Amino acid sequence: MYSPQFQSGAARIAGPAFTVKFVPKDDIIHPKPAGHYSGLRALLQEIAHSFSSQIDQVPKDSVIFISQPRPHINAVFGGLMALRAHKLGTAGVVIDGRLRDLQDHRALGLPVFARAVGTTAGGAVCRPSEVNVPIRFSSEIQEAWIRPGDFIIADLNGVVSLPKELAEPVLDIIPRIVEADRKCADSIEQGRSVEEVFKEFRT
Repeated sequence: MYSPQFQSGAARIAGPAFTVKFVPKDDIIHPKPAGHYSGLRALLQEIAHSFSSQIDQVPKDSVIFISQPRPHINAVFGGLMALRAHKLGTAGVVIDGRLRDLQDHRALGLPVFARAVGTTAGGAVCRPSEVNVPIRFSSEIQEAWIRPGDFIIADLNGVVSLPKELAEPVLDIIPRIVEADRKCADSIEQGRSVEEVFKEFRT
């Protein structure tokens, strides 16, 4: 968690995922932004226009989940996009990559989770391609996908993606777990051992 504070505070987000997929700039397979331009300035304008139009589609209370291709060199989410997301009532932003303009996010109080911070825009190395498509989490140790509408839950401990078809069963289970933990905490506070209270309330 980088905003509103770095790994601190009570900020929590939960909401359906609105996915944004970035691809390498030289990718010729995935869709490209509409329009034909030439030259670096025009290319940057095209990229900016594409991402801004994608941000404008974000539904209220959703969590923007941005997938950035490796290597994560430049940032793919900055202050202006954060301002628009905030005005649209976005619950927060999760970036499988880098962000920039950290002070802007914190000034807005916008919850933002990312792998790292960058200093410049991503246009030199990657471009936005698609929105609301399944995207693969960038990991070498697990196979995980985030699909549009999957629930994203995050706090200072990290980020969890809950497949939408599992939301109802999980919501049925969670209250019992929370209540058991509350009873454990109350009993430990009263001086009972962890082993004892776990045996009573967690089995």
